[in-house]
Amino acid sequence: MTKFTDLKLDPKVLSAVVDAGYEEPTPIQAGAIPPALEGKDVLGIAQTGTGKTASFTLPMLTLLRRGRARARMPRSLVLCPTRELAAQVAENFDLYAKNTKLTRALLIGGVSFGEQDKLIDKGVDVLIATPGRLLDHFERGKLILTDVKVMVVDEADRMLDMGFIPDIERIFQLTPFTRQTLFFSATMAPEIERITNTFLHAPTRVEVARQATTGANITQKLIQIEPARRDQTAKAKRELLRAVISAEGEACTNAIVFCNRKVDVDIVAKSLQKYGFDAAPIHGDLDQSQRTRTLENFRDGKLKLLIASDVAARGLDVPSVSHVFNYDLPMHAEDYVHRIGRTGRAGRKGTAISIAVPSDEKFLGQIESLVEQEIPRAEPPEDFELSEGAKQPARKREDAKGGRSRGGRSRDRGGRGSKRDQRSEETQQPQSAAPQEQQEEQTPKTAEAQPEEARSEAAPEAASAPKPQSRSQSSDEGGNARRSRGGRNRRERDNEVVGMGDHVPDFLTVSFRPGAVEETAEDKADS
Repeated sequence: MTKFTDLKLDPKVLSAVVDAGYEEPTPIQAGAIPPALEGKDVLGIAQTGTGKTASFTLPMLTLLRRGRARARMPRSLVLCPTRELAAQVAENFDLYAKNTKLTRALLIGGVSFGEQDKLIDKGVDVLIATPGRLLDHFERGKLILTDVKVMVVDEADRMLDMGFIPDIERIFQLTPFTRQTLFFSATMAPEIERITNTFLHAPTRVEVARQATTGANITQKLIQIEPARRDQTAKAKRELLRAVISAEGEACTNAIVFCNRKVDVDIVAKSLQKYGFDAAPIHGDLDQSQRTRTLENFRDGKLKLLIASDVAARGLDVPSVSHVFNYDLPMHAEDYVHRIGRTGRAGRKGTAISIAVPSDEKFLGQIESLVEQEIPRAEPPEDFELSEGAKQPARKREDAKGGRSRGGRSRDRGGRGSKRDQRSEETQQPQSAAPQEQQEEQTPKTAEAQPEEARSEAAPEAASAPKPQSRSQSSDEGGNARRSRGGRNRRERDNEVVGMGDHVPDFLTVSFRPGAVEETAEDKADS
């Protein structure tokens, strides 16, 4: 069996590995380190938790032992999709480079540019960064990438999910063509394969497991629940989550609870805290200092439950995580593999329990198709019972006559609330208004029935005719019977000239719209 002593690593790097307690490399390490030491490009494909970080850290440190860094010109570059993953790589570098004089800098968001600029100005051998912050430093003129000899892209498929592929392509173009590239990913999407074909030169492909496979040492369960009311789904899932965590008992030493949305992360964390669970949230909207503090407490065992979005699905390396709970099934099937990969690391046993509702059927099918196995179904805990609020039957749709119609809007053409307004105004209008409305309604029809010559002769008389009433007066006298869409009198819009005084020439006050026939109440009823 291969050992680290057989991999031709630098003696000082090898001594750090031995001090860390590692003797035998994982399959991805045994396959990727030898070609990397030979200066070849490497394409590594392995599921999460298999030791990909050491696969590029150890050979990179060995290669960089020869040479010296210059100001603003890093000798190697490691790109990571998230701050947490970048920080994890930095910790691995510190662990394996403790016996060397190699330097490193960590460029991530949420940290002052000034502190990072000081490190870059001194010159670093290893630059670990997220794509966005790296390009920010480059555009500010603080970074030169023409001396990069080794470039590493870690968790490339996560880069694709987060929309970093254009940034990755630009960074590739800023680095020398002669660089060595180490490319690692858990899955190989078509876009990832296109990038490898473009920027890698005859890479050595190392694939130690079928793409998107789950660890055999992880016990998977799926609990399906169907709330009586759709608006009580979240409440029912929170109740089930608390019951499942309690049912695991002492076997659950610590756990990560994954949610799809950041707002759900906060809600679930507060719900668990309310019922006495030791829980804290972590997601991208939190300050970097708070995220770092929460992760440190979780690693140190001071925090039992970490409620996280997918920002923690990658880059969170806590070997002793006993459980993973999927409060939401992930919308991307690949994320399921990475989520449950947070447990069962380094050969340990782990448990992954997912909660599903009827609306998750599509996501569940995609996950089982990707991993090529059916997730074992499990029943809720024996003493679990939904609360009265979650068990109430679905609300019946209100009768159209007594309440709001479908879609929450009135079907009357007058717009929202027009029926109520019409009834209230009809009770206030005197009955004598009806003959007046009929008389006014006949006026435009009679005018339009006249020949065109007659209308042109009658134009001079328009100046002496009484001016059209204001909208408020017309509404008071005419009621709502003639209201068209929007609740305004169409006849008034045709004749009224807004913003003009008595000095306006007569021809401007004449309507030239042909056939402006008002819609009658009978037409409305038919429609």
